[in-house]
Amino acid sequence: MPYDPGMADQMRLDLGDLPGLSEKNMFGGLCFLLDGNMICGVHKDGAMFRVGKPAEAAALAIPGVVPLGFTGRRMGGMVEMDADAFADDAARMDVTALARTHAQSLPAKEAKK
Repeated sequence: MPYDPGMADQMRLDLGDLPGLSEKNMFGGLCFLLDGNMICGVHKDGAMFRVGKPAEAAALAIPGVVPLGFTGRRMGGMVEMDADAFADDAARMDVTALARTHAQSLPAKEAKK
């Protein structure tokens, strides 16, 4: 498996039972989407979060959060944590809250046919 299933299970617990929540294989890992918009996900090196450009500085101020780099180029509004940082419950929940807030601010995407 290209990602840690335990980390994916932790994300499921952190996100809870949000209406409109779904999972999709993306970026070589597993992503969690809210009404079709990415919130967060896991990949082979850790976890990623889509916090949006306005919240990126706040996310990067959280211990263990760094700009998303596994794709080879920086993606604005995207951050990541390695497995050790992800294990810090407070830090993980803070960045998850930023990502969830960003996803909730976006219009729902229409399902592809």
